[in-house]
Amino acid sequence: MKVILKQEVTGVGAPGDIVEVKDGHGRNYLLPQGLAIQWTKGAEKQITLIKRARSAREIRDLGHANEVRARLESLNVKLPVRAGEGGRLYGSVTPTDVAAAVKTSGGPDLDRRRLELPGVVKSVGAHKIRVKLHPEVSATFTLTVVPA
Repeated sequence: MKVILKQEVTGVGAPGDIVEVKDGHGRNYLLPQGLAIQWTKGAEKQITLIKRARSAREIRDLGHANEVRARLESLNVKLPVRAGEGGRLYGSVTPTDVAAAVKTSGGPDLDRRRLELPGVVKSVGAHKIRVKLHPEVSATFTLTVVPA
């Protein structure tokens, strides 16, 4: 089955790629989750729109990825959240929360799907967050969760 990826799928491809996947994987996972659309000649025209959107937020090259990594690793990111007694959070910290905290701390725009949190963040304190900026470059920074 030929599909056009709408989002990055680990081990399959990047947004805008036309890939051949097994019928079951495409029909039961990629299409229902909204990660891909079935390939047609008309849908192929949408690839240019997907690739244009991807290039706007994409790290351009290895040098740019290293610059962004240096900015991230020198950044002090604090995220104020509601917490109860003992430093336990009401809810948890999501990748969207982390991306917004990086932006408000003066960092670059990050795609929430590229953030790797260490499990579920449900407590106040320092947490190491990893960001995959480029296939060859990853950055690690410390997120300090503080009670609001």
